[in-house]
Amino acid sequence: MKNQIVDSSAPVLLVGGGECPRAALIDALAVTKTVVAADGGAAHCLELGRVPDAVIGDMDSLDPDLAARLPEGVLHRITEQDSTDFDKCLRMVQAPLVLGHGFLGARLDHQLAAMTVLVRRADRLCVLVGAEDVVCVAPPRLALDLPLGARVSLFPMAPVTGRSTGLRWPIDGIGFAPGGRVGTSNEVSGPVTLEMDGPSMLLILPVACLNALLAGLAEAPRWPARAI
Repeated sequence: MKNQIVDSSAPVLLVGGGECPRAALIDALAVTKTVVAADGGAAHCLELGRVPDAVIGDMDSLDPDLAARLPEGVLHRITEQDSTDFDKCLRMVQAPLVLGHGFLGARLDHQLAAMTVLVRRADRLCVLVGAEDVVCVAPPRLALDLPLGARVSLFPMAPVTGRSTGLRWPIDGIGFAPGGRVGTSNEVSGPVTLEMDGPSMLLILPVACLNALLAGLAEAPRWPARAI
């Protein structure tokens, strides 16, 4: 695709500069061919001996000594300050799936900004992976094979409605909205299906459910791109 820094037919690992559990990142690096770092996230990669294929951001948090270690053509500086480095990366990376490490945990304001970007770029399928949770924008339709009793949390970033099966508390007929009704701490009671009427609902699952989530997303339709 034109105007993309990275264009991959396979999933891409995106590494941010925030809290990044070492073991999980090692596992992700071992199974992902293309690695992109968001600004200072390059430090996490270099610490583990992996030079990112691209480093994207305004470079305000990347140590100059680390930047000097990067091969020519890896650093992609985007100086505008109207978007976060995460946003810059998502809009410049074209891939069937982006797995984001280093965006959850630590600073709450950074996490909230990342959640906003997930919704803004809902057409870019992205799953953020943290120490405790994984989160993505719920697609139009999704089927999940999850353990009975597993936690399923839904958090609206804008007014949205949907339908469900396999949840202890069905969501049918509920008008969700920030500052209004939210759907946190639901539980799996059977095979889970979710249908959403808009790209504004965050789906939050325990990190142990990552593989089940990826399997479901692989079969799910995607949201179309929106004019921003």
